[in-house]
Parts: sequence; C-alpha cells; structure tokens
Amino acid sequence: MTADETADLIATSIAGAAARIESARAKINLALHVLRRRADGYHALDSLVVFAELADRLTAYRREETAVDLFLEGPFADRLAARTRPHDNLVFAAADALMQAFPERITGGIRIDLAKVLPTAAGVGGGSADAAATLRLLNRIWDLRLSTAQLAEFGANLGADVPVCVLSRPAQVEGIGDRLTPIPSLPAMPVLLVNPGVPVSTAEVFQRLAPAERTPLPPLPPSFASPADLVVWLRGTRNDLFEPACAIAPEVLAAVRLVASDPDCLFARMSGSGATVFGLFPTIEAASAAAERVEKAQPAWWTAVTWTEGSPEVEDHA
Repeated sequence: MTADETADLIATSIAGAAARIESARAKINLALHVLRRRADGYHALDSLVVFAELADRLTAYRREETAVDLFLEGPFADRLAARTRPHDNLVFAAADALMQAFPERITGGIRIDLAKVLPTAAGVGGGSADAAATLRLLNRIWDLRLSTAQLAEFGANLGADVPVCVLSRPAQVEGIGDRLTPIPSLPAMPVLLVNPGVPVSTAEVFQRLAPAERTPLPPLPPSFASPADLVVWLRGTRNDLFEPACAIAPEVLAAVRLVASDPDCLFARMSGSGATVFGLFPTIEAASAAAERVEKAQPAWWTAVTWTEGSPEVEDHA
C-alpha cells in the first residue's frame, strides 16, 4: 500500500468515526419572558437562546438487534441514572421515535453512549440537547435525509426545548418553543456557568409562577455591534422564572449574587428554570479568574468556563 493509499484509508476511518459522534451543547436562556398561560395549559414564551461550546457527547454504534441501548458515562452519569430509567431518557425516546416513524428505512438497532458533562435538572437544556443531538446523529447514521425543520417537528413531541436544541444556534424562541427565529448577528462571548448543586424541577417552577399577562422581549436590533451592546440590551429583559426558582432553591439567588459581584462580570442571570447561573465576561481569562473565586467561596458548587457560540454570520472568536 502506498503512502497516499494509507493516508486515504486513515482519512476515511476518521471521517467514519466522526459521523458516529454528535455534541449536545448547553442551552443558555439569556432572557426568558413568560407571557401568559394558554388555555391548553402551556405557557407562551419569548426567549433569547444561545448555546455554549460546553457539551455532552453522544457516540452511536449500529447493532443487528432492532433495539435501542443507552449507556451513560461522564461526571453526571450517576446523577442522571438516579433520576431516570434508561427507557425514560429523552435520548432513548428520540431514537425510538425515529425507529417507529421509519420502520421500512431503518434496519437493525443502535447503541448510544452518552458522556454526561452537563448537570441535570439545571436549566441548561441537558436532556433536550441530548435528545436533539440524538435526532441529528441518527438522521445521519440512518441516512434519513430529514431537514432541520423536520427534525425539529420530531423534537417538539419530546419537549418544548428540543426544537431550538435541534437548531443549536442563537435564536429567538416564541410560542411554546415551536417558533424559532435564528439571530443573524450575535457575538460569541466568554461565559462562566455556575450550578449550586440543587436540582430544580421545571414543572414545579411553572406551578409557582404567578398568573399574569407579561410583556414580550424588547425588539431585537438588526445586529449587535459588540458584546457590550448585547449586555445593554439584556439589561432591559427578564427571566420570569427566577423568583419561583429561588423560592424552591434559595441557592440560586446566592449564585446569581456571587457571580454578579465579581468585578469583571458584565452581566449575570439564571438560565431557564434554574438552577444554573451564567455570567458574561469580557475575556476568557476574566471568566477563568472569576471561576477560581467562585470555587474558593463555594468549593462544592459546579463551575465551567466556556464560550457562547456566536451566530454563523459573525466571525468566530480566536
């Protein structure tokens, strides 16, 4: 075998391995307005969502038996296993939904290894992101050739956050999570994620939310010239789930105050229904230094320093 043939073989092997892997990026609600409770019991939302580079990782392997097997690993695997049985996991549900929808096009089954890096019940869309990544991954492996919009339709049956996680790019999310508008010019930003280690039930948070008619997000500008412009806009927005989440877990309030008090923090808020808090910083070095200060003050809390993914139209960070 020649050197060129060997290189081609290696390249093909790497490409094949990469096709079996998909990232499930953390979802961050930069703003979350809950407008009202609808007649059907769902809540009408208006939210600005971005995704972080920090992600769970899924690896899929074909198998002859027509079944779905899910194996968990990673720092939060035990916590996820304690909260859900394998067949209740959204990864299993997403794979099973595709198998049920396309029995004539899917032969055999699938094994999925989920490396759980993101905390559970934490407001960063861990389960929804995992389900969305499963849809993208199996669409590729099984050559179903479904569009992003079609995958999002599957996702809507699995959970309100799944459609935007299928998109996995900055977006305004409206309705019950089913109306997505990609944001064309959102800059990437260094971000510190902090979780005080207290799981918060989304259902319980919504139950504690006082009935009201609330205002939507302020109009989004055509573009944000800088991260500072984004921060100024965010100061005119809310997370309407913050107070009910704090009533369940006062640690959330403590986490927001700790992150916001850092001298380099530009903006801090709870993400989603909690309990994870995010802080936006001018540089990755500043975010890392803040993480060290949080870890010193609260050594039992989970922290992670990462970047938010900017819009595809915006130049990536260095």
